[in-house]
Amino acid sequence: MTSRNTVLVAGSANLDFVVRAPHIPAPGETVLGGDFRTFPGGKGANQAVACARAGGARTRMLVALGVDAFANPLEESLRAAGVDARIVRVPDEATGVAFICLSADAENAITVAPGANSRLRAADLPELSGVSHLLLQLESPLDAVLAWARAARDAGVRVVLNAAPARPLSMELLATIDVLIVNEGELRAIAGEGGISAAVARLAGIDVIVTLGARGSCAHAQGEWLLQPAFEVEAIDTTGAGDTFCGVFVAALAQGHEFADALRRASAASALACTRLGAQSAVPAHAEIDALLVAGRPTSLVALRRYCGLE
Repeated sequence: MTSRNTVLVAGSANLDFVVRAPHIPAPGETVLGGDFRTFPGGKGANQAVACARAGGARTRMLVALGVDAFANPLEESLRAAGVDARIVRVPDEATGVAFICLSADAENAITVAPGANSRLRAADLPELSGVSHLLLQLESPLDAVLAWARAARDAGVRVVLNAAPARPLSMELLATIDVLIVNEGELRAIAGEGGISAAVARLAGIDVIVTLGARGSCAHAQGEWLLQPAFEVEAIDTTGAGDTFCGVFVAALAQGHEFADALRRASAASALACTRLGAQSAVPAHAEIDALLVAGRPTSLVALRRYCGLE
């Protein structure tokens, strides 16, 4: 029997156009920015790079790219990280791009033009031999995401959905998910308003992880709550930190780590990603995560428990 230890990421790749500015513009406001750079990005590609480079897992990716110069750095970044990419070429669409304003306090505002990403279809999913986990996001067409999740579930592959960007999800899609990863805004879009614990309770039957930025993360898995404080770092750019979390978490699961240990590794990886510019360029090496797990200082567990409404 073929062993299953490979992660398949199906999703988006974008070339990120990043401008640093004192603050993110308000509607109608023009802000004089500073440095401008381009970085490989896109939620799917970011997560695939994190899974391979930081997580150390065998990683494949389904991705759609145009036939243009923007595709080249995206392909090179995936290849350099060790990701085995199945590329769907879309000659009549541009490669996806994202326009990012990065503020002095490390926050960002992002606008995405999906381009070729919007042309992925259900039939593009590669065969699943050797795949233990399928990692999905919502920058691909929803009908394709649903079809991929169903195919994986039927093949005995565990399905992890990072429900970003935020949008309501059908019960049909939720029924195919083993693990749901969301931030607070994404949780509200799916489960409605209210505290974290109350919203998660509405998603019975799914293991749910809620990422909480500098506070850390909490999870409800196998019927119990798990709390993972963040690691203290000096953040300069939070772009892609959530994607790094997702990729490293799923890589850890694929390698046999327990859920709580996978959370801890993902938290360390996302903290390190905040200390560098860019998305894929900020993904740490596997050894850097190991070092932070030994020497890092976590934030308050008591404050995290209180914030999640678990007291």
